[in-house]
Amino acid sequence: MHKTETILASTFTFLLLIAIAPVAVFAHAGHGNEFQSGTEATSNPEGIEVDATTASQIGIKLQSVSRQFLDIGIKTTGQIETQPNQQAQVTAPIPGTVAKLLVKPGQRVKKGQAVAVISSLELIQLRVESLDRLTEAKATLGEAEANLELAQENLERQRQIAAAEIDEAETQLAVAQEEYDKDLALAIEGALARRQMLESKTKLAEAKTLLKRAFSRREVLEAEAELKRAQTAVKAAKSRVQLSDTTYKTRLQQLSNSANDQGRVTVLAPISGTVAQWQVTLGESFEDAGGQLMRIVNNNQVWATANIYEKDLYKVKIGQKVRLEVSSLPNQTF
Repeated sequence: MHKTETILASTFTFLLLIAIAPVAVFAHAGHGNEFQSGTEATSNPEGIEVDATTASQIGIKLQSVSRQFLDIGIKTTGQIETQPNQQAQVTAPIPGTVAKLLVKPGQRVKKGQAVAVISSLELIQLRVESLDRLTEAKATLGEAEANLELAQENLERQRQIAAAEIDEAETQLAVAQEEYDKDLALAIEGALARRQMLESKTKLAEAKTLLKRAFSRREVLEAEAELKRAQTAVKAAKSRVQLSDTTYKTRLQQLSNSANDQGRVTVLAPISGTVAQWQVTLGESFEDAGGQLMRIVNNNQVWATANIYEKDLYKVKIGQKVRLEVSSLPNQTF
């Protein structure tokens, strides 16, 4: 665990291998400037002859002169750091208990890969509450639908009664109208007493009142009002059914993580990289969201800072290519 973590920011002993500009290098037998750069070798009349056996024993090798880069090594200290945008802290999106750790330190992960599972009592409670509300809302809906059916039946019955009363009132009105018209004609001719004609007129008025009352029968109006109330109750009950799990679904959307009916939330890797370290143990609980689970770093590219001593400054230039050897990683060149 600790070895992986040191990649984030650690101090190392560096060996910087710096390539200097290519020059032609020649060997000669003179003294003082044993090597001279240029395009021609300095001639020396006094040559040194060495036979093949002696040359092999003392390690002399012959090679054609060519232009090439020469490596200069600078031994110094420095620091290797992960780039800030290439590391991420994986946190718990909700209070709960660590149910599973799906990856191990040093393991490579991809962005979006499941790395941990959090068991949330909050989600379990929200789920139970939503189911309770759903059960209650469905019961209310069932009762409202039953009341609606009764209201519809009552309205139909009252309308049938009203229709019968209207038919009877219309018949009585027709008879009364006919009786009045006859009595009125006789009264005008003087063949019928005026009092009897007025009685017929009174009966006609009563028949009209009965017909009007039949058309506006109070029981029908009450049944219509009851039907509207039942329809409103059914609509409200259906709305409560649809909204029964709104709180639960809204909480899941806030998490932006997948959760199952058992209240377990799967935590996903925010970036691709390597798991640097666990910061929790299995079964550990968080009272608040944001508890640190693990750190993921991407070390495909890192920052290397070398402390160049003043005596070596002339050997380096901006834009110069550098190869790096780290004391803790022998036999590797970066």
